[in-house]
Amino acid sequence: MLNEFKQFIMRGNAIDLAVGVVMGAVFTSIVKSIVTNLIGPIIGIFAGAVDLSSLKFSIGPAVFKYGAVLNQVINFIIVGFIIFLIIKAINKFFKKNEKKEDAEAESEVKLLTDIRAELKKSNQSTNKA
Repeated sequence: MLNEFKQFIMRGNAIDLAVGVVMGAVFTSIVKSIVTNLIGPIIGIFAGAVDLSSLKFSIGPAVFKYGAVLNQVINFIIVGFIIFLIIKAINKFFKKNEKKEDAEAESEVKLLTDIRAELKKSNQSTNKA
């Protein structure tokens, strides 16, 4: 059982997942800092409060902290946009590689077709003689 666990942990997928989780946590803290320290104050200028997380309203004893929700929505949009840009760059990179492979395959097919045509010509001229 210990050996199976060791094999599971040493697989690339488990290690990649662990690295992804750690990088995601660090990335989240960076985005949170950007929203809190840069974007929040800019929006706060228009909203009338510098710290968005302090925006709230009350109805009776219930307190609605909509500023904290705004911070999280902004975080989500920023993270989503950055992930979109990363995926777009990765897709662009792989499309370039696919185009190169397709061009190479097409040139090979053309070359093989030309060779076959030449062989047919030489075969026909040999049969006639």
